[in-house]
Amino acid sequence: MRLKILQVSTSDDRGGAATVASSLHSAFRSRGFEGMMAVGSRHTRDDHVFEIPNEQARKTWARSWNRAAAFTNRALPRVKGSGRIAQMMRTIGSPASAFDRWYGRENFDYPGTWKVLTLQREMPDIVQLHNLHGDYFDLRALPWLSHRVPTAITLHDAWMLSGHCAHSFDCGRWETGCGSCPDLSIPPAVTRDDTAANWQRKQAIYAKSKLYVITPSAWLMRKVHHSMLAAAAVETRVIPNGVDLAVFNPGSRQEARARLDLPQDAEILLFAANGIRNNPWKDYRSLQQAVRILAASARAKLLFIALGEAAPDEQIGDATIRFKPFTDSRDQVADYYRASDVYVHAARVDTFPNTIIEALACGTPVVATGVGGIPEQIQSLAGWTAGDTAPNGEGASTATGIVVEPGDGEALGRAAEHLLKDSRLRMTIGENAARDAHQRFSLAVQVDAYLSLYKTMLANARDRSDLGELPRAESLV
Repeated sequence: MRLKILQVSTSDDRGGAATVASSLHSAFRSRGFEGMMAVGSRHTRDDHVFEIPNEQARKTWARSWNRAAAFTNRALPRVKGSGRIAQMMRTIGSPASAFDRWYGRENFDYPGTWKVLTLQREMPDIVQLHNLHGDYFDLRALPWLSHRVPTAITLHDAWMLSGHCAHSFDCGRWETGCGSCPDLSIPPAVTRDDTAANWQRKQAIYAKSKLYVITPSAWLMRKVHHSMLAAAAVETRVIPNGVDLAVFNPGSRQEARARLDLPQDAEILLFAANGIRNNPWKDYRSLQQAVRILAASARAKLLFIALGEAAPDEQIGDATIRFKPFTDSRDQVADYYRASDVYVHAARVDTFPNTIIEALACGTPVVATGVGGIPEQIQSLAGWTAGDTAPNGEGASTATGIVVEPGDGEALGRAAEHLLKDSRLRMTIGENAARDAHQRFSLAVQVDAYLSLYKTMLANARDRSDLGELPRAESLV
């Protein structure tokens, strides 16, 4: 009996969380398991990926008005006021959802959620949830789902712990019930402050659920243990994200630059994200400051590549920031890491960015701000500057990069400068990075950890009377 594993994700190809879900899905199938994905929006041609049928599951009235709104958007894209007319049609079709949005309540009106277990002829043995925000999943289905099938959820941000936001920054209200929200614009944004009611509704849902909770970083797991989600947790595990080492691995810098048409004689730095300048989680201002520091001391042509946004080049002194649009070619992304002398990652908050471990796996030293789970990814070099007082720093023989204080663009620039000026140190750190990524952050290691948890879930589930027949845990061996 082959184990059937269902991944549930916002999409199968957009953003870090979707990449993790899709990578696990492919890896499970390659190991002989029956992997399936149920997604809010499908972007690939994988025959084992299915869109959750939210629109089809709506009542005829709502479907009719939604179709009319879609037709209006297609037929009159440039007519003034057409967008408002289309929105009015959707409001007529689903007035309760429109009222919730107006009042600041999180919208859970996604009826296709209740059909995820029947998208295939056979029920899954394990359900693996990922990000559940993104306008596709009814959170109220969690108790039903987790009592039907052993269910794990991987948190890629902190939305499950709050009254609306994916990350709370310095706000601690998520621990005590939210309300009086200091920033309603943090994604997923809400129009009015009903965050206390949102928090209480989530708390009530979790109280009836049985979930195995996974986070990629210990930083996020500490938040879970202090949140209302802790009541739903049968077991918690920290499982770091992994990358496919067949794609992300060291290679010739010269050949990578040639393939990307990048100058061979330049010092090249890279930052990659889904959106660069206005990404609320990243810190473009600190990146600009770092480039300014580097431009003032550059010994060669300095090129900073911002991968993930289409925009005109930006000149800072003698340095050029060259924007490159998002690409879904993993081979090309790997070439950008190989072509770069240093990967620079400036963030205001980050759970466990895939880009950092991809850079490490390609043997590219990383300089990053020490927020969220980033310090868990990088073995930070000690003593790189006279003012460095970082505890538990690494020597050059084991360091994989440098971690600096958040919001300190000058330190970010000085750290990158330190690596650019010492080619031998940069090479050593790059070799350490590839070796460390191979040991800690390979997709194979991640998959093994997930399967170990699934084995525990199946063993525990056999003692539950609310679950049907399940495969034996030994089937995972």
